Amino acid sequence: MEFRNLTQEECSQLERNGCLCAEWERVRVKEDFVTTNIRNVVFSGDITIGSLRRKFLSGGCVPKVSGIYNATIHNCRIGDNVYINQVKNHLANYIIEEDVVIESVDSMSVSGRSYFGNGCRVAVLNETGGREVVMYNDLSAHTAYLMAFYRHCPVLIERLTSMTDEYCESIASDMGRVSKGAHLINCRTILDVNIGEYAEIEGIYRLSNGTVNSCKEDPSYFGPGVVAKDFITSCGSIVNEMSMISNCFVGQGTILAKQYSAENSLFFANCQGFHGEACSIFAGPYTVSHHKSTLLIAGYYSFLNAGSGSNQSNHMYKLGPIHQGVVERGSKTTSDSYLLWPAKIGAFSLVMGRHYRNPDTSDLPFSYLIENTDESFLAPAVNLRSIGTIRDARKWPKRDRRKSNVLLDSIVFNLLSPYSIQKIIRGMSVLNELKRTSGPASEYYMYNSVKIMAPSLERGIGIYRLGLVKFLGNGLVKKLELASYITEAQMREALRPEGSEGAGEWIDMAGLLVPKSIVLSFIDLIEKGEIRSISDINSYYRQWKDNYFIWAWNWIVVRLKSEVGIDVATASRDQLDAFVEEWKNAVVSLDEMMYSDAKKEFTLKSQTGFGIDGEAETRAIDFENVRGEFTSHPAVRDIIEHISKKKALARKVRRKLAAVEVE
Repeated sequence: MEFRNLTQEECSQLERNGCLCAEWERVRVKEDFVTTNIRNVVFSGDITIGSLRRKFLSGGCVPKVSGIYNATIHNCRIGDNVYINQVKNHLANYIIEEDVVIESVDSMSVSGRSYFGNGCRVAVLNETGGREVVMYNDLSAHTAYLMAFYRHCPVLIERLTSMTDEYCESIASDMGRVSKGAHLINCRTILDVNIGEYAEIEGIYRLSNGTVNSCKEDPSYFGPGVVAKDFITSCGSIVNEMSMISNCFVGQGTILAKQYSAENSLFFANCQGFHGEACSIFAGPYTVSHHKSTLLIAGYYSFLNAGSGSNQSNHMYKLGPIHQGVVERGSKTTSDSYLLWPAKIGAFSLVMGRHYRNPDTSDLPFSYLIENTDESFLAPAVNLRSIGTIRDARKWPKRDRRKSNVLLDSIVFNLLSPYSIQKIIRGMSVLNELKRTSGPASEYYMYNSVKIMAPSLERGIGIYRLGLVKFLGNGLVKKLELASYITEAQMREALRPEGSEGAGEWIDMAGLLVPKSIVLSFIDLIEKGEIRSISDINSYYRQWKDNYFIWAWNWIVVRLKSEVGIDVATASRDQLDAFVEEWKNAVVSLDEMMYSDAKKEFTLKSQTGFGIDGEAETRAIDFENVRGEFTSHPAVRDIIEHISKKKALARKVRRKLAAVEVE
């Protein structure tokens, strides 16, 4: 970009326009520069000014012309078609890109060499330190997971820290940047903050040492009354309505609003925080807290829905806040629930009541953890038959607010997966072992400080079995449906796995389901220095997500043999046919349980409060007009349709198997 010095006439005209500068020779402009749209401005330091000729509508209705008005500008590079007006104190040390609007801002400056929030250490889970995650612009939930939880791999932590520190040095500068198309209106103090493309910053109180990442496809928004210090927000994030964040990372599509308060916390894709408080939490994707009096502290969560008044404690008044908790993916906490850390809650569980005995239910997923007379009771597997669980699993991908072309978090949404089914297998083993060691006549069984009543144990084993058969059958039936084969040999070839990767244990890396062996190999590459950059790391996560179904099938093949006695390398047509029928029955059984669960929402008890001024008939009519008929509810229709489709699929596959030539 070519700039020139001002002419003497231009300097004189600017002074007639109310402008001041002690060193006009340090002000450089484009060739087509005109003085008309620069008024009442004090310039100092090195200044460059682009073309200021564009007319635009402010707020969609008020015509304005690009220019610089009523401001103090120090050491700035101002791009084309920028509009700056009413900078009360100063705008200093910034690169202002084209089409930016800055209006009614008290002060905006860079005080010296700044990292703009990059490099800040976030003390998640343990408030006293030990699991710090280094923030940087492209931080993913999965890298943060390694930083926080793989402290048993010191070389890995050292390498990751070195890479992030190198990145932070690469973006450090004594000049801030307001990128193309950003709007900053009615703001007070902005200090050492980078603003991304098309970001909307409106009415904030104070932003300091941070980065607002944003893009045209998915602009970010900071709203009235917000205070943010030592922060990084990602594209499509919203921080609004007097929320306060300190030492926080806010991921893509995340919303923090309605006076939400957070410190030393990480929020990854599509999280929501309203009214409540977060302290030292690792909020994996889809962690949501919508209500007042809710405190999330010193915990790891993902796909969590925290009810009103959900609380945890991370110390017992001895050695300080040193305890931590893990709530595995897909869980919920009801209103007024409480957990005393340390504790670990199994995936897709429901926590009701107050629990003081540090429960560990991680090997018993899809459970209800219920308090009764100060004791913790566990009902294993029952959440697998809940209509709410299925509703949640279906809504998550539909509620992905991310619109950026680059997604930082690689999320696998599947409810049933090698990760959750391996837990079901372990759960069945745990329950059978409890039954064996305590005896079948026991009234209840103790497991990791929780009570499991005998009927709950038996029911849990049965439901877990249905879930296992459903998942294994889902994979097998899909293969049999899509593949082409005439003979048993061809059938077995169609079922052959694509290798052994994924056949072992799986883990949930904050939303990314992946074989543990893959992660360990990846760590080895980092420790050996064969993976050296942040960008390379993120590319691996995207590859893992793309390989999910290949690796999942490899896992299914092994479990078909170990859990249901089907070896795909030697399986007969009749053996597979029998399992397809078992699969259909399992799917239908679980769907029928969900149907019954949904029907509870339409019982007489659920009608309490309807027909406020009438009798039973009025109540029934009022209920139906508000809630609709049971069979017309979308969730119920989905269940009925799902049963019909799976029955039809079973018939189709069995017909296909019947035509296979037996060897």
